[in-house]
Amino acid sequence: MAALRDIKNRIEATKKTSQITKAMNMVSASKLKRVEKKHIAFTPIKLRVRRLLEDVLSSNPELTHPLLEKREIKKTGYILVTSDRGLAGPYNSNVIRHFESLVKEVHKSKSEYIVGTIGYKGYSYCRRKQLPLLNTESINSRDDVKFIDFQAMSRAFIELYLNRGVDKIVMIYAHYINSISQEIREELLLPVTDIISDEADLLSDYVFEPSTEEVINSLLPIFLENTLYGIILDAKTAEHAARMTAMKSATDNALEIIQKQNLIYNRARQAQITNELNDIIGGANAVK
Repeated sequence: MAALRDIKNRIEATKKTSQITKAMNMVSASKLKRVEKKHIAFTPIKLRVRRLLEDVLSSNPELTHPLLEKREIKKTGYILVTSDRGLAGPYNSNVIRHFESLVKEVHKSKSEYIVGTIGYKGYSYCRRKQLPLLNTESINSRDDVKFIDFQAMSRAFIELYLNRGVDKIVMIYAHYINSISQEIREELLLPVTDIISDEADLLSDYVFEPSTEEVINSLLPIFLENTLYGIILDAKTAEHAARMTAMKSATDNALEIIQKQNLIYNRARQAQITNELNDIIGGANAVK
């Protein structure tokens, strides 16, 4: 009886777990649709800001700016985009593993790089490994992504770059492909080197007020902040997709375990009934 009771308790506990994982799967699916819609809606804005920057730069090909110039790489800044919570399958571990591989390949010591983290998991990892951190506390990666949440991070890195504290800034994040597939990407945030326009003659007759330099000074930080925000929206979409897939797998595994445990329970119960019948029959034969 004790063995049967243990099996029954295991089945009930697994059923409760499957109910929780199924609910989490449904919640993640709902959040995925919401943030994916937000990401798609923001993409044209990001592209428009980029096009404006291309147009302004094309009006004066000889224009230079510290954020546009390549220089010798002495120190690199990394921005790790992770989640605040777990239960998202390999989402966080893939980002961290890619970062570890990159650091091992490129750098010889911790003095050659500094890390900024978005999401508690990345911050906790860096603190545990005692890596050089830009932020002194975790910057939360909440589900309702707000532009202002990451503005301080982007401005701190821009200021660090302008003061030559770092010579390159790279973002490492999970890119959303579809609901069952994400890939880890590296994106160069600074210096801005890929702003190229083939339509330089289109703005040759325009005059910028107060000056082209002032427009660039105002437009470049906006472009960088929009790029950062777009990447975080992309990563948040990938996070919800990873969590939805993980919870779906957990639910399926729980149902499979329940099915196997039910089979074990039924066999044990049948064996117990058979033993009881044998005892009854044996007792009846003894009386005769």
